[in-house]
Amino acid sequence: MNERLGKTYKNKKMELTLSTAYMGVSIITIIAVGISAAAFFRPPEVLLKDMAEVDVKESWLPMLGTLKAAGALGLLIGIGVPAPSIGTAAAVGLVVYFIGAAIVHIRVGDYSVSGQHVFLLLTVATLVLDLVS
Repeated sequence: MNERLGKTYKNKKMELTLSTAYMGVSIITIIAVGISAAAFFRPPEVLLKDMAEVDVKESWLPMLGTLKAAGALGLLIGIGVPAPSIGTAAAVGLVVYFIGAAIVHIRVGDYSVSGQHVFLLLTVATLVLDLVS
């Protein structure tokens, strides 16, 4: 009987670890993507310069910022509401968004590791932890 209780405790401990990791990574992703989204509504000169280098028109920035903000909000709702599919859908959407951003950079010959790669890693980690926790 003690052996069985030990296994149960071990399983619960593992679930808690995955859940805690998911929560932590999700919160970091929400904050990072939220700050990035806000920058797209009042873009600093460096952001405008970077976007011009990859042929993204300044007029697109509010729409792109809205997509990021919606993704961050979806992750937040997925944490707070007992409907986890909202968070999963938001994570999938953000992964697709940042894959698109990476493709835009590659298309113009920018192979450097930059912000979109960090955001892509964060959103992929959030999605994977969401799916396994």
